[in-house]
Amino acid sequence: MKMLLLSAALLCVAGTLSACRPAEQTPTQTGAGTTDAGTDPDGRPRVLTTFTILADMARNVAGDRIEVVSITRPGAEIHGYQPTPSDLIRAQGADLILNNGLNLERWFTRFTQDSRAPTVTLTDGIEPVNISADAYAGKPNPHAWMSPKNALIYVENIRRALTDLDPDGADTFRANADAYAAQIREVDEQLSTQLGQLPPNRRALVTCEGAFSYLARDYGLKELYLWPVNAEEGQGTPRQIRAVIDGVRAQGVPAVFCESTVPDKGMRQVAAEAGARYGGDLHVDSLSDEVPTYLDLLRKDADTILAGLTGEQP
Repeated sequence: MKMLLLSAALLCVAGTLSACRPAEQTPTQTGAGTTDAGTDPDGRPRVLTTFTILADMARNVAGDRIEVVSITRPGAEIHGYQPTPSDLIRAQGADLILNNGLNLERWFTRFTQDSRAPTVTLTDGIEPVNISADAYAGKPNPHAWMSPKNALIYVENIRRALTDLDPDGADTFRANADAYAAQIREVDEQLSTQLGQLPPNRRALVTCEGAFSYLARDYGLKELYLWPVNAEEGQGTPRQIRAVIDGVRAQGVPAVFCESTVPDKGMRQVAAEAGARYGGDLHVDSLSDEVPTYLDLLRKDADTILAGLTGEQP
């Protein structure tokens, strides 16, 4: 029975989405790349994003003119996400899909291959930081949004994409983007001030994943991590753990961290064996109740890093 159900789901995904979709959701062309299924009941276009952080950015620019929906849910691990048949059907009804790019969403091609919606990659125009270790050496680090300076490029790309989708909203999108960009710049200044307090011997950021390369670059932190991009098991190999233990000991790093969407067992082992504190969870790939917006995520991470490395609450 399980095999029959799986086969039916795969048939829906592989090529019969219109047959699996309820009749009232079958998309019909309405001009300019939009579909009836891509609009909500009040007639707004629908924009899908690949994860929650992009959705938050897009909502800040879109305002009330456009419905913005994230495919992945709050708290989800996005690197190895597996689209469901319902996700794929939703893509059929989108007017626009926004993705990060830089090889982050390895599932993205499978997700959009049957969608007629245009896609926009929000990292276009960003100078990537390349990964320097393991099998990913030389490839771009995908976590570009962890730099507020890069976030300004995301916002401009979103503004352009929404203006192309809804030209009548151009003035609204520009005003919203300008206001949001001002907030991002304020957070950038806040992080620069906070993290600038760290003395030279405390300016090391040790994490499970190498997801903080852009933040470390912007604020003068040295980065050390267990794995460059989220591992399948999310634990770290014995060799990776030993290398980080040695690095933490050699540099006298007072605290280490892990990401909220992966297990922290390996990093807690590092802390125990290296004589460091476990400084807490950092947020990178997903929003949550604790960090409901992108700007909250940046502020929370800065607070956690500062508290962990100084032993004092910011």
